[in-house]
Amino acid sequence: MIEIKTKQEIEYMREAGKILAACHKEIKKMIKPGITTMEIDAFVEKFLKKYNATPEEKGYMGYPYATCASVNDEICHGFPTKKPLKEGDIVTIDMVVNLNGWLADSAWSYAIGKISKEAENLMKVTKECLYRGIKKAVPGNHIGDIGYEIQTYAESLGYSVVRDYTGHGIGKKMHDDIAVPHYGRPGRGIKLREGMVITIEPMINIGTYETVEDSNGWTARTADGSLSAQYEHTLAITEDGPIILTEQD
Repeated sequence: MIEIKTKQEIEYMREAGKILAACHKEIKKMIKPGITTMEIDAFVEKFLKKYNATPEEKGYMGYPYATCASVNDEICHGFPTKKPLKEGDIVTIDMVVNLNGWLADSAWSYAIGKISKEAENLMKVTKECLYRGIKKAVPGNHIGDIGYEIQTYAESLGYSVVRDYTGHGIGKKMHDDIAVPHYGRPGRGIKLREGMVITIEPMINIGTYETVEDSNGWTARTADGSLSAQYEHTLAITEDGPIILTEQD
C-alpha cells in the first residue's frame, strides 16, 4: 500500500534524516586510505546509539551489518570488510536510520585519497543525476518523469543507469509499494501526490548497466567490472516542492 504521510509524520522522518546526514558528515571526515569499511560500520553503530537511533538495515531479511559499503565495481549492498581502502578507491556507504519507528535512508559515494579523473567525473555526474531527479519529484508528475530525467542526462554523457535496483517509498518500513526506477518515460508510472515520501538513489556506471550478484546473495557488481557510484536522499513530496529529509551539503 502507498502511504501518505501527514506533516507531523514527515517531521518525524526529518529528525531521523538529520541524524543520518550528521553521520555521513562524520564519515566524510574520517574516510581515508587505510581505513576499513568494517571500522566505518562500527562507527555508524556507535554514532546512532548516541542519538537513541538504530540501524534499520541490520537484521533486515538477515542482512548482518549496520551499513552497506560498496567499493569500486560494487553497485550496492556491499558487505563491510576488514580490507583497508586504498588510494584511488571509491566507496558508497548506505544506511537506514530508525528514530522512534520512523526511517530515513541515504547513500553517499566517497573518494579515497586522490582518485582518477574518470572516477571523479562519474561521482560528479551521479550526484547531478540525484538532484535532477529530485527536481522532478513534485505533485502531478509521474515516477517516470524522475527516471527519464536521470536516464537522459546520464546517457547523454556516455554513462549507464542500473535497472535492477531502484528507489522506493519509505516511512515506518523500509520499502512500501512505490518503486522509483532511475530510467523511464515521462508521464508513466504512479502519479506523485503530496505526502508521499520516497528515496531517489541513482546507481550510475561507467560501463554496462548489467549486474551480477556475489555468492553472499546481497552484493551487486557491474557485469563488466567497471566503476559504479551512487547518491541517495529521502525526500517528501509537498505542494511547495520536494523537501530533502537527509540533506548534508
